[in-house]
Amino acid sequence: MLSVIINTSAVLLGGTLGLFIGRRFPQRIADTVMNGLALCVMYIGISGALSGQQTLIAIISIALGGALGELTDLDGKLNALGQRLQQKFGTGGGSSLAEGFVSASMLFCVGAMAIVGSLQSGLTGDHSTIIAKSVIDGISAILLASSLGAGVLFSAAAIGLYQGTLVLMASTLQPLLTDATIAEMTCVGSLLIVGLSLNMLGITKIKVANYIPAIFLPMFFMLFL
Repeated sequence: MLSVIINTSAVLLGGTLGLFIGRRFPQRIADTVMNGLALCVMYIGISGALSGQQTLIAIISIALGGALGELTDLDGKLNALGQRLQQKFGTGGGSSLAEGFVSASMLFCVGAMAIVGSLQSGLTGDHSTIIAKSVIDGISAILLASSLGAGVLFSAAAIGLYQGTLVLMASTLQPLLTDATIAEMTCVGSLLIVGLSLNMLGITKIKVANYIPAIFLPMFFMLFL
């Protein structure tokens, strides 16, 4: 679990530094940084989405995953969590906190580095991929927290839960998480990151959290290919 501790610590450190920096930005500069960051997030999403080779799997996963998320109202539960965190910690508006949490969690948890690095850590004790990811996540956390606030810090809990589960279940999940499956999961998750970027730019109000189940559906669908 050393790799998980390193990654969560990097996000907490970067997020704390970002909060410190963000408080010193005039609003117009903060808005400009936010829009620029949203464009970078869009680039990350588009780049990751191009890794997929099975378009039909992406379409079905997004449609079915969105339906499952809507039925369970993941987005509503996440916003309710943001409100509770706001009441407990007094860190700003609940919706803003939830936005920071969702945006950071998606960026830090979706992608090949999170999956492959966690499997390497659990199976061989090789933490090099996660350490490299931690550096990237720490820098990203600085930028995100300076614009989106304290919600970014809470994404460390999502990283701990997600990557910790992968590390502990590495031997069980390894046969399912082939290179092709990881590529399709990355594709679907990256499409959600594109949705996040559009929300950050104020173009749409997509309930991105409701699509989270879609990220894991390619593991099932790829069994039949």
